[in-house]
Amino acid sequence: MTMTVNTATTGIDDRPTTSTKYLVALDVDGTLVDHDGVMSDGVRAAARAVVDAGHHVIIATGRSLGALLPIVEMIGMRTGYGVCSNGGVTIRLDPSLESGYEVIERVTFDPAPALNALRDKIPGARFAVEDADGNFLATSRFQDDSFGIEARGVDFEHLLNTDAVRVVVNSAEASTHEFSEAIAEAGLSGVTYAIGWSAWLDIAAAGVTKASALEVVRSSLGIAQSLTVAMGDGSNDIEMLRWAGRGVAMGQAENHVKAAANEVTASVYDDGAAAILRSLV
Repeated sequence: MTMTVNTATTGIDDRPTTSTKYLVALDVDGTLVDHDGVMSDGVRAAARAVVDAGHHVIIATGRSLGALLPIVEMIGMRTGYGVCSNGGVTIRLDPSLESGYEVIERVTFDPAPALNALRDKIPGARFAVEDADGNFLATSRFQDDSFGIEARGVDFEHLLNTDAVRVVVNSAEASTHEFSEAIAEAGLSGVTYAIGWSAWLDIAAAGVTKASALEVVRSSLGIAQSLTVAMGDGSNDIEMLRWAGRGVAMGQAENHVKAAANEVTASVYDDGAAAILRSLV
């Protein structure tokens, strides 16, 4: 397994500073929006209040870039940073840029060992790869809103030769239990991965998580660890919740996710994120 980190020279400013503002890292699905993709008025207003107060709000999501940007717009962010693809991509928001943002870090890896290990283990497996240019390539007409763009159909062998930022594996045939067992049997190594709440698997480069990307931003902004807040509900949020000075699990999160947090708020359906956000302003 090889890993490549591409960091733009115009990206994060690493000059030491001291900030009295919070760094607030927010998961999207199951935290800011429910599993139908709906953000309540209460959550939107609370998030905008934190942005307007000058805190460093960072959307930290497993979604890819195209699916991150609408969330940034919903809560009124125009400057700052975003972490997507489970830490594989970091962007800097800047309204002076033509697109309103730039990619400042993209971590890639060779997906072939993981893909080969999983190919015959999961019944009805579908595979998608986010490549180093932000495109999505997928087998079996695999498409998902989290990709942010339409995936281009390719054969499995094409994926093996792609420089990947994110690999997604899904099965409509396997139960969540069967899916989890198959992944355990595959013995994945040299990558970081998280199993979703359904038969869904996200894979990134070894050591790459939301937390690893957030730590780069935190250090560059000179924000004390004690001033970091993170909220999430999934297995891919565990490292982020442990990393934060104040890690908050959503009420509907599974017990192993709650165990990684300092506190638990109400569920996404009860505006749990809004309560925590309001406590920061």
